[in-house]
Amino acid sequence: MKIFQTWFAFGPWIFLVWLCFVCPGVCGSEPANTPPPPSQLPAQIEHLAPDTSPVAVPEPDAKALSHYHSGMTLVGVFILWNLLILMLFLFTGFSARTRSWAERWGRRWYATFVLYCIGFGLVYYLASLPLNFYAGFIQPHSYDLSNQTFNRWLGNYVKNAVVMIGLGLVVGWFPFFMIKQSPRRWWLYLGLLAAPFLCVMEFIQPVVIDPLFHRFQPLQDQALETKILAEAARGGIESGRVYEVNMSADTKTLNAYVTGFMGTKRIVLWDTTLKSLKEDELLFILGHEMGHYVLGHLIKLIVFNSVLIILLWYVVYRLAGRVIERFHMRFGFSSLSDFAALPLLALLILIVSLAGLPIPMAFSRHIEHEADRFGLELTHNNHAAATAFVKLQQNSLGISRPGILVKIWLFDHPSVGERIDFCNRYRPWETGQPSRYDQYIRPQPQAIPAGQTR
Repeated sequence: MKIFQTWFAFGPWIFLVWLCFVCPGVCGSEPANTPPPPSQLPAQIEHLAPDTSPVAVPEPDAKALSHYHSGMTLVGVFILWNLLILMLFLFTGFSARTRSWAERWGRRWYATFVLYCIGFGLVYYLASLPLNFYAGFIQPHSYDLSNQTFNRWLGNYVKNAVVMIGLGLVVGWFPFFMIKQSPRRWWLYLGLLAAPFLCVMEFIQPVVIDPLFHRFQPLQDQALETKILAEAARGGIESGRVYEVNMSADTKTLNAYVTGFMGTKRIVLWDTTLKSLKEDELLFILGHEMGHYVLGHLIKLIVFNSVLIILLWYVVYRLAGRVIERFHMRFGFSSLSDFAALPLLALLILIVSLAGLPIPMAFSRHIEHEADRFGLELTHNNHAAATAFVKLQQNSLGISRPGILVKIWLFDHPSVGERIDFCNRYRPWETGQPSRYDQYIRPQPQAIPAGQTR
């Protein structure tokens, strides 16, 4: 459900970056080069065999069910609110009046856009403030899921607005320029530019945008880092970086994710996760995130989402002309290249995106499932993987098996129940069957018997 919270918190310009984060916390990279021979890997000390008993899928308690139902209600309210506010901007003529004001003061084309974008963005974020305050501050505190102070929440909201309006000023003029230059092919040109845009956004996200909101630092637990690096080496990752982030300043929930592209790629662990999970559970979570790197999920996501963006822009192109032709008198503009058409673009993108959301969500669930498979094949610790999912669910007041429509539209990961079931049954190595990703994983080094050295 984070995708909806991100969309509605960021406002109308989110359509420029939304598909880049359609799988929040999930990225990847190209498969690594040929690994060095096992003799170069760090030796491991003997340890007890992992627990192999199955893990029961937890049933949500009354508090978790209440949190789930209130969250679904909020999603519906956010959708209706954004549809309503964008329609009000259009049908009241507010957008056209804002454009006329910007033209009087800006005079030149880009200056007019800057004034319009700032005016529209400020009104949007001010109008959305009460609903975002309830969803982002009141509701999490009411379920004891947040540590955030009001001042920190408000500061993040303001920074979020500044970042998104600033992004709009940098790149938001380009769609209008392309529409003006090529009224019939603009959708194709914008779609073809989606892939480089997503790459740039993925590259700058962890080093420019994320540090504005949280403090990141290299993993402080040196013993854990040594084990992580050994696990990464077995997975063919020689240059991975692991960071921890102080999410406890905002939340009590748990998470880990992969972010970045090329030189900025990294695995990020929330400090709440480090404090709540056992070492073997953390190693599975990291194995899952390593799977995104090794299996090239970032490139797959960029290609997949770029195709979807082309289709999205085409449908918007087909719809926009008809809507403007019918309502141009009410809207106060007759061309999609008019800056006053920004709410119309945002409205159509929102509607089309919601209608097509099951497609990227299904692809996201697929790559998350494969990352789970990779993590299991890397660690062979199914019990720890399943107990990690149990803790993630219980700590976040999640539910193990949502309704089918909720899953199709809102879940970019498999449900916790499905993931635990998979952990309990997927053990091909125990029956001598080949694992799917054997070619990416080096053999486990033999334990050193007591009293001997290599």
